[in-house]
Amino acid sequence: MAEIRQVAEWVGVEAPVASGEVEEISGFDGAGPGSVVFAVDDASLALALASKAGVILANAKLRVEGVDSDTRVLWVRDARYAFAVVARHLKGRGERTGVHPSAVIGKDVLLGEGTSVGPGAVIEDGVRIGKDCNIQARVVVYSGTTIGDRVVVQAGAVLGSTGFGYARSAETGEYVIFPQQGRLYVEDDVEVGANTTIDRGALGETRIGQGTKIDNLVHIGHNCVIGKNVIIAAQTGISGSSVVEDGAVLGGQVGIGEHATVGKGVILGGGAGVLSGKKMHGAGEVFWGRPARPLKEYLRDLARLKRR
Repeated sequence: MAEIRQVAEWVGVEAPVASGEVEEISGFDGAGPGSVVFAVDDASLALALASKAGVILANAKLRVEGVDSDTRVLWVRDARYAFAVVARHLKGRGERTGVHPSAVIGKDVLLGEGTSVGPGAVIEDGVRIGKDCNIQARVVVYSGTTIGDRVVVQAGAVLGSTGFGYARSAETGEYVIFPQQGRLYVEDDVEVGANTTIDRGALGETRIGQGTKIDNLVHIGHNCVIGKNVIIAAQTGISGSSVVEDGAVLGGQVGIGEHATVGKGVILGGGAGVLSGKKMHGAGEVFWGRPARPLKEYLRDLARLKRR
């Protein structure tokens, strides 16, 4: 529960005339005096104003004469984002703190204050996990892994597993695993989806940058470096020693070959394929197809095929 002036502080606007307390985020239906709702267009603003919500977060571009008289409205730059910020303050993610009795915790493990470990999770020897983390059911964290603060790892994820790297005999064709003795570093505010796997480095490190969000069923290979605030959607695979720079967005089922680079702010559309060693740059530029190429080029090629 929070006072309305506190909500205004959270979203970075001046305190409103209205006073009172709110306790929940809500949709329009069923919203009451203790509810916070949000509006991003004229239609949703009309529904918000007609509701009984105690606070309405609305995009500032919707502000018109007449609506200003409703003291419930907090005018913000991005109402959807502001709504998420308020939700985080009001309810967090609803996780319980503490270690479940069925979890297996190795020797010399460091768990920060407020961190929870769910049923059946395995945390191997020497792992370091920061404050206010949520390690959910059946997660496995291998030795050599360090996790920062406020990290969420959803059920079934595996962190710090052995990478897929082998040396082959030219004489016999035999494959022998190359040493996989590096480390994995997961920085603050990262979220890892269910059944995602992130390999440790071979001789160096794998690193996941601060604020990065990883969907379910993603694989990140050994020695990869993922930057800050990267978005990686489900079923994406990133081969070893590749780099994804800050702010990049990877759609679902993207495939990236080894030693490739996805530059800062680059957007890869769903199903895009990046060849090994390829370097893709251009903040905000969209790449699509297999092999991935600029969207205009991809659409032009698609049109040519259709005409055949």
